[in-house]
Amino acid sequence: MIGIEALTVSFGGVRALDDLSLEMKDDVVGIIGPNGAGKTTLINVLSGFVEPASGAVIAHDHDLLAMKPHARARWGLARSFQKAQIVPDRTVEDHIRVALDFQHLPERDNERVLGRVLEFTGLTEHRRRIGARLNSAERRLTEIARCLASSPKIVLLDEPGGGLSQNETSLLQSLIGAIKQEFGAMVVLIDHDVDLIRAICSHTAVLDFGKLIAFGETEAVFRNEKVKAAYLGG
Repeated sequence: MIGIEALTVSFGGVRALDDLSLEMKDDVVGIIGPNGAGKTTLINVLSGFVEPASGAVIAHDHDLLAMKPHARARWGLARSFQKAQIVPDRTVEDHIRVALDFQHLPERDNERVLGRVLEFTGLTEHRRRIGARLNSAERRLTEIARCLASSPKIVLLDEPGGGLSQNETSLLQSLIGAIKQEFGAMVVLIDHDVDLIRAICSHTAVLDFGKLIAFGETEAVFRNEKVKAAYLGG
């Protein structure tokens, strides 16, 4: 569970998040909104890259804002980025081992986790392929595998479906939907792909100009007139 209370972030005279309060409990929660709505700012606050002017975030009974970014990662917060953070000359396996290094597990356990996340993401055959040779979908999957290797409690995914084909998005949909069952982690999903959000998010929040304009069951949210006007074009 993530409880957000009166969260405010300002960049100069612009309020990227404006007194945002939200309680997320489901296995996969969607966050949508037009460009500039504050979605990535929220992810950056949760992961420690942006410090809010005010507000509180309680995740699984822990004060998230009291932790430094590296402490949040060790506690169990993992994230992906809008632009996949892949090193061109390092292999898929290398990227995943970075997350394993922070776990301080015996080598046998490292190999077990490595094999598990490679199999889950369908990357086993590509484990020794360098980043420069990965296509868009493989880069996205490598980021997700890295997240899962860190034994996360919460996974924040920032537009993982960007640039993917319909078939690749279908694979991503199945994978994200299985994370809670397979790894026990809650997922917060930001994406512009309405079909992806509808398929796997039981509840969805909608931001516009830093404010929460709707939150609830996903289908009900998409029928909301404010959401139609702000996000779907009227």
